[in-house]
Amino acid sequence: MFFELGFEHIIDFAGYDHILFIVVLCANYFIKDIKKILILVTAFTIGHTATLALATLDIINISSYIIEILIPVTILITAVFNIINKDSKNRLKQGKIKYFLTFFFGLIHGLGFSNYLRALLSDANDIVISLFAFNIGLELGQILIVLITVCVSFLLFKFFRLKNS
Repeated sequence: MFFELGFEHIIDFAGYDHILFIVVLCANYFIKDIKKILILVTAFTIGHTATLALATLDIINISSYIIEILIPVTILITAVFNIINKDSKNRLKQGKIKYFLTFFFGLIHGLGFSNYLRALLSDANDIVISLFAFNIGLELGQILIVLITVCVSFLLFKFFRLKNS
């Protein structure tokens, strides 16, 4: 049940903010960069998992109003970071910054779903296993979105003869 919930959470168009974040996160990458993309997505999932766990256990509780403002800000910052660093010479340093930002933004996105998941997990027999299953489903859903994104990108560059820089 929780695996499916995690998978559906990410691929549900009602949660377009999560999908948009993953698409924007992948925007500067190509199929050859799949390893880098998967590391970024996993960093996001780790952050997401951390705040889901902390919120579910009532260790942290942040107003959903604040989180709903911060989620689009994470998408905007990621997009701006991609634009600013598109042709950057110092990719290694920016890569480390992007991994940290992605993890941090995962923390924020995790809080966006925490109240709903907390209510669901209150009936679960084993919160740790349920939370783990949810996040595995989430990770696989994100990988599906990554694969779709890089395939569409590949097709656009191939058939419309766009130039990559």
